[in-house]
Amino acid sequence: MPILYALTALLLALSLARDRQRTARALRIALKRFTRIAPAFIVMLVLVAVLLYALPERLLAQAFARESKWLGLVSALGLGSVSVMPGFVAFPLCGILLERGALYMVLSAFSTTLMLIGVATFPMERTYLGTRLALLRNLAGFVIAIGAALATGLVFGEVGW
Repeated sequence: MPILYALTALLLALSLARDRQRTARALRIALKRFTRIAPAFIVMLVLVAVLLYALPERLLAQAFARESKWLGLVSALGLGSVSVMPGFVAFPLCGILLERGALYMVLSAFSTTLMLIGVATFPMERTYLGTRLALLRNLAGFVIAIGAALATGLVFGEVGW
């Protein structure tokens, strides 16, 4: 992350050296947009905290158990779609669930829907993207998640041809 900060500072300095007025105007526009998005983003962060507290890992491990891989897959697709958590929490959680017996394909479905589908964030997406585009984006993410899960199941031998 420090490398990204340094690169951003360098590029900002280059932009300021090239055209101070345009850079200042761009920074004002960025600040204005950030202040417009910040309240919705803060609400989303609060929802993440609440959902992380409400979904104990034991419950997730039971939902993703090996007994019924197809039920586990459907559970993972559903839970991943409605949950909101950042990747730095989701991926270690998947590691814990793997240790507790979850299938790779189920974890693939869960993590992919977590990253690509936003049921909880849909109202914010609808505001910025419009209803149709937000729905299409979520539908495409869901199809990609199913494909990724099935491909993962094929690679790890959890699903046969």
